[in-house]
Amino acid sequence: MGLEADDSSSPGETVMVVMDANRSRGNVHAIEWALRHVARRGHTVLVLGLLCEIGKRASCFPFHMGEKLERLGEGEVDPTELEEEIARKRDEYKSCLQPFYRHCKKNEVKLESKIAAGLCPRKVTVDEAQSCNTCWIILDSHLKKDKTYIYAHVCCNLALVKGKDVVTLMPSKVILQKSSLKHRRVDDALLSNEPITDDQEEKSITPPPKTCCWYPLAWRTGFPRYFTQSELEVITSGFSEENIVQTQDNVKVYQGQFQETPVLVNCFSQNDERFWSMLRILSRVRHRNILNIVGYCFTGSSMFLLFDFPFMGTLEINLQNDDLAEKILWKARWYIAVEIGACLRYLHEQCVDGLIVHLSVCSSNVIYPLGGSAMLANFMTAKCLKDGSPGDNQSLTHCLNLQEDDGIAIDVHDYGIFLLELITGRSARCSLDPDKEDLIDWALPAIEKGSLSEVRDPRLTDTTDDRLIHHMAQAALLCLQDLNRRISMSEVLAVVRGHEIARPGC
Repeated sequence: MGLEADDSSSPGETVMVVMDANRSRGNVHAIEWALRHVARRGHTVLVLGLLCEIGKRASCFPFHMGEKLERLGEGEVDPTELEEEIARKRDEYKSCLQPFYRHCKKNEVKLESKIAAGLCPRKVTVDEAQSCNTCWIILDSHLKKDKTYIYAHVCCNLALVKGKDVVTLMPSKVILQKSSLKHRRVDDALLSNEPITDDQEEKSITPPPKTCCWYPLAWRTGFPRYFTQSELEVITSGFSEENIVQTQDNVKVYQGQFQETPVLVNCFSQNDERFWSMLRILSRVRHRNILNIVGYCFTGSSMFLLFDFPFMGTLEINLQNDDLAEKILWKARWYIAVEIGACLRYLHEQCVDGLIVHLSVCSSNVIYPLGGSAMLANFMTAKCLKDGSPGDNQSLTHCLNLQEDDGIAIDVHDYGIFLLELITGRSARCSLDPDKEDLIDWALPAIEKGSLSEVRDPRLTDTTDDRLIHHMAQAALLCLQDLNRRISMSEVLAVVRGHEIARPGC
């Protein structure tokens, strides 16, 4: 669709056009759209080319055309290969941008370009946007999978250019908080995002009601951050007993409000090692399906972690309520399986600082935020198993003496039980009741013989998504049937997504 961009930006601001520099030909549609619809007199248009496939552990290497390469981090990358690739891309970008210089000069728009090499295009884009006065980020079509993460970590407008004058707009949070008619057309564009496809890595965020509190604090710029105890006293009404929503394992959980957004404040006793473990892990991980911290505080007697309030409760609560469970259709349950599976794969295989295992994956530790995406919560038992970074003698204490493969196996096994919970609609915690049959003992034999009808949630009668149920069932078998086989979350997630049908022992 052809769209006119909102003219809310000011001179002196930067319009970033982000392109996948690994492609043999740059996507000039993004530049053309930015210059035609967004750039105004006095703006700087920064074309950022991202090289994401050099080296195995390369950090970000910002490189301005015509300037000396400045290495900002250590990484396993061949300097010669890096220099040659950047030199080639420099010449390619100069040629690509040449036709636009005259247009920019005529309209008093400054055109700059930069190449960045590294493994994390999302982080490079967010960091660059936050380092300058950015009013728009324009992504080329090759960066479609990164748009949700980038949008969650910036406050400016974002556009994904999918073709010539075919654009998806995601307006800034400031615009989302206004209800004036001037911005209603842009909101309509946001609501018309493309449908989800089976091979899409991440599900787009469904825009929730446009209030000042819908956007999670943990996703906003400037969070997580340190809170003073006086701030926490305001948030919790002086740690009022009326604000306590839960007390478990010597942790008090208070409900409160910060910046008109509901939050939960977990209060730990002095020297509770779980506080330091959670702070250490959650301050390093960034994934849209992890309930991350909003902030933290530690005093002489108490320690606190702040989280966004889980508006729709845990998955377990929703499955135990018939009215709520009927609204979680098979496609939604499959999405939940994919999201939590991708989250575990991130923890096991993609964290820059090393392997992390959760060790407590179940429906009672998966929550719904207001936006509708499932999020893994409760990192009380989580452990870093590959952490070579220096630590604080007091706070960053030793991790559990747990073998790497054993930790992964526990998460994979728990994920298999979690899939059974999605399929059957039953909570795994019912297995703790001696009067009720164990979930695995009841469901697994039926799935093994192909009798899904015996165990599938009877509250959902629609059979059009049987294929998705089958994928989840096959993945559950893979996780639970052969405990001696070491299986990765990448293998399991492939089965959930239907990319391959793997069987235990194959």
